[in-house]
Amino acid sequence: MTSQVEKFENKKGKAMYRVSKGDNGMQFQTFSEEERAAYAKVINSELADDPVCKRYLPIDPDSNEMFDKIKDGVLLCKLINKAQEGTIDERVINTKENMNIFNQVENLNLAISAAKSIGLNVIGLNYDAIMDGKNFIMVLGLMWQVVKIVVLANIQLKHHPELIRLLNPGEQLSDLLKLSPEQLLLRWFNYHLKNAGYDKKITNFSGDVKDSEKYTILLNQLNKNLCDKSALNEDDKMKRAQMVIDNSKKLGAESYITPNDICTGNNKLNTLFVASIFNAYPGLEPATEQEKYDAAKLLDDDVEGAREERAFRMWINSLGLNDDAGEPIHINNLYEESKDGILMLRTLDKIKPGVVNWKIVDKKANNPFKKTVNCNEVIDASKKSKYHIVGIGGGDIRDGNKKYILAIVWQMMRAHSLQVIGNKTEEELITWGNERVGDENLKVKSLKDKKLGNSLYFINIMKSIEPRSINWDIVITDKDDDDSKQNNAKYAISIARKLGATVFCVWEDITEVKSKLLLTFLASIYDVAQNYKPSC
Repeated sequence: MTSQVEKFENKKGKAMYRVSKGDNGMQFQTFSEEERAAYAKVINSELADDPVCKRYLPIDPDSNEMFDKIKDGVLLCKLINKAQEGTIDERVINTKENMNIFNQVENLNLAISAAKSIGLNVIGLNYDAIMDGKNFIMVLGLMWQVVKIVVLANIQLKHHPELIRLLNPGEQLSDLLKLSPEQLLLRWFNYHLKNAGYDKKITNFSGDVKDSEKYTILLNQLNKNLCDKSALNEDDKMKRAQMVIDNSKKLGAESYITPNDICTGNNKLNTLFVASIFNAYPGLEPATEQEKYDAAKLLDDDVEGAREERAFRMWINSLGLNDDAGEPIHINNLYEESKDGILMLRTLDKIKPGVVNWKIVDKKANNPFKKTVNCNEVIDASKKSKYHIVGIGGGDIRDGNKKYILAIVWQMMRAHSLQVIGNKTEEELITWGNERVGDENLKVKSLKDKKLGNSLYFINIMKSIEPRSINWDIVITDKDDDDSKQNNAKYAISIARKLGATVFCVWEDITEVKSKLLLTFLASIYDVAQNYKPSC
């Protein structure tokens, strides 16, 4: 039965939608129309130059048009690639007009799986929820996560080494890596308020900014010639907010916000607004050559280790961990955020509930001794989980030892990957893969077999699951050079996501035959095979 949607306003004048779903009765869904409008504007802006997206754009921000236009998955896939370039091999996206259901489902699976691979929380979200066109809350939840990454993507030390100016006394450069882009924005905002001689701080992007006073001070501090403080003389709060928006445009900031969003303290939209101001005009003293060098060394001292850290971090982010207040946990740097043991303990408890002795854990550990106690519990819980822990102590985790942190988290990820598929062994997975692949020349003895580097093993397994998903005109079968391997690896990862697999490896992990992450890749394909049901 087609859902019927009726719009109305609650007592506070907020838009609500009453959704009728037949025998299931009435479902009430509420959301901010302003947020829907802002996300539509971001899509219009970010994808305006994409030739494939032209037929979808512009999206009318003042209607529910966005929910209809994302139903075939094309815009979502494109936006996710804006959030993190190269996440999806765009050759895999079905882009023809008037797509059938099968092609739409493929695109939506690809988008959802890709979103998960970059650390977004998509628990409970499937292609049906998006294709229905009426699951406003779930879809907007995904859109917010993607849009936030797109707009806040450059607010990190890698792109802006001058963020070193935001260090507090006694902090080291590595401390900045613990901070989310939102936390960096708060620091940046307060840094400029302080330099302007303003004696108040903001602690949020909601109630603290809704009077527009601090915005006015910030913009004036960034550029006194373009942004005056006349808004402070305006008593009408809506007019004052509009003056703030007008000043931000003078600095080149994108405007996804309305005066009402500022005055009501909409946290999400004010976050996007502050980010757009930063992106246009950071106003920080440039980093010295030495500072640039120090930042680069901190970020790029181990390429392979960096890839593993990213994969493990995205995996943890995808688990849907919450803090004690029920707020989602999102980590920005695995090493720095593991030092007090809490993150690792929450992950261990997620994989094997009850394995952690929380009675001895201090969740607010603020000194080395308490952190060590927590980290010792990580070791004990890992041993209870039968992980291979030799020569690793709690102090190694507390000190941020990268090698040992990666070793423990890898075993968590491995255990979880095999747990999802019924605790199959690596040997059983390989046997299964060899049976599926068919061609004797492609069969392997282990996940260290160099034959895996051309991806044909994985592509042929996926062919056995759904032959329609493979375009053999794209697959290179007659060459084994580096470019061909890269081509196939990128294609294989996106095909796996198209089938609904959760993939955290990158193409280099396949071409270089990194057995650890190839295990998780094969396990994810196995999981798809056991549950795959063609949409048509």
